[in-house]
Amino acid sequence: MPRKAASETARKNKKQTAQADGGKIRIQYYRSFIAAPKTHKQMVRSLGLTKLNQIVERPDNDSTRGAVAKIPHLLRLVD
Repeated sequence: MPRKAASETARKNKKQTAQADGGKIRIQYYRSFIAAPKTHKQMVRSLGLTKLNQIVERPDNDSTRGAVAKIPHLLRLVD
């Protein structure tokens, strides 16, 4: 019994830290950057996206949202 209670508290703490950090956002790379400027290609690669239709989770902070906002024609936020 005590072991179960400890795992429940660990799970609660993990949820609280994720919420305190602002959580995560899921980013999908859905359009090719072949004809895009070099800076757009660098932005996509810096987010860790390498293949079309790939989805990655990144921290939900201003810098990540700003990177996605710069190239909305290549990336989208997934719920």
